[in-house]
Amino acid sequence: QVKLVESGGTEVQPGGSLMLTCVPSDPTFVIYSSHIMGWFRQAPGRAREFVAAVTWRNNKKFYTDSVKGRFTIFRDAHYNSVSLQMNSLKTEDTATYYCARNTYGSMYDDALKYDDWGRGTQVTVSS
Repeated sequence: QVKLVESGGTEVQPGGSLMLTCVPSDPTFVIYSSHIMGWFRQAPGRAREFVAAVTWRNNKKFYTDSVKGRFTIFRDAHYNSVSLQMNSLKTEDTATYYCARNTYGSMYDDALKYDDWGRGTQVTVSS
């Protein structure tokens, strides 16, 4: 059962911006303070890679090096949502972006530690 829904993906030109949003598909889905919410992406023919994560307890944020300074992850504890603001997009950012929940509470960049995933939203950066 898919418990998260991503939105906001579309085609954009290099240098453009997009905001991705992830919300629970089930109103009983709860993000506890010990959890981590993350964004991953997967380009065709490539492995899924970590993009960004945020701890629910203290809003600590983590990013992969290639997006630092360009992407920002936000959380909204009231609505149980997490967003990814992407600026200065590059062609190499083209991928399907996935939102996921880590109930393990650590190893924020390890996809195996994330239990619940959305179906993804496609981001295409092209001129």
